Amino acid sequence: MGHAGRLSHASRSTVRRRLRGRHRSCDIDPSGVHSDEEFMSDSTIPGGTFTLLSGVTLTRMGYGAMQLAGPHVFGPPADREAAVAVLRDVIDAGVTHIDTSDYYGPHVTNRIIKEALYPYPDSLHLATKVGARRDENGGWPHARTPDELRQGVYDNLENLGLDAMDIVNLRVGGFSRPEDGSIEEPFTVLAELQQEGLIRHLGVSTVSAQQIAEAQAIAPVVCVQNFYNIANRQDDELVDSLAAQGIAYVPYFPLGGFTPLQSDALGAVAARHGVTPMAVALAWLLQRSPNILLIPGTSSSQHFRENLASATLTLSREDVAELDAIGV
Repeated sequence: MGHAGRLSHASRSTVRRRLRGRHRSCDIDPSGVHSDEEFMSDSTIPGGTFTLLSGVTLTRMGYGAMQLAGPHVFGPPADREAAVAVLRDVIDAGVTHIDTSDYYGPHVTNRIIKEALYPYPDSLHLATKVGARRDENGGWPHARTPDELRQGVYDNLENLGLDAMDIVNLRVGGFSRPEDGSIEEPFTVLAELQQEGLIRHLGVSTVSAQQIAEAQAIAPVVCVQNFYNIANRQDDELVDSLAAQGIAYVPYFPLGGFTPLQSDALGAVAARHGVTPMAVALAWLLQRSPNILLIPGTSSSQHFRENLASATLTLSREDVAELDAIGV
């Protein structure tokens, strides 16, 4: 499937004027970190909210749109109407944070989001990723040249029907770990697009602490997306460091991704609370640090509601100690 056509400078300016008032301004919270009491008073949605350094407030329970595409995140879904329905349920539930990418499908997921939700509610913030593409075999090769990054942003804008992305993350490593090397050149490209008005806020994905620092020397970083869950804890120190800086940490594959989480301890805690192990895994992440934002994905409205309900679960100190041992 070929790339969507580039947006002309004239069309980008026209759409920018039309949508400039779409996002409401938010007061900036210097820390970005709220207490547990503030979480529940700030929002009616379970899990509460987190305010990015840029001043944008997001629900901590977000939604990851990857599973809206076909098998292996390639091609169209078997049931497009169900995909549209789950997105509308996400908005009806009060979620204000949807994570996507134009290489999901490719192009498929973003077009479904536009079909389901456009014109977008003022409260909704869409985050995307660039830095990869899909090949004819469904692979995920890098796409980090300046031209590829620019085209990736243009494709997201066109297929979502926007003129400026709320958040664009630079994807650097593979699925589970960062790759060594400088990210100065690709992140500078995104910083330039931000200066051009096509991106509002920047983040990074699958990166090391050193690469985050390198990016911060170029432009502000409001969020980091890395592989992290109850059984994969290599970013523990990074989560705490980012919390101290008021930077959101968004763990992808919070339920294990392509290899769903399985653990006797997880099952035991779930049994005590009368919930699913996946609900416990999500609740653990929410209690792990107040800067963690969740983006569990599903193509099922029922599963979405189950994921959302996990934010109401409070784990005891004993529960947390037992669960913490899983990642040791």
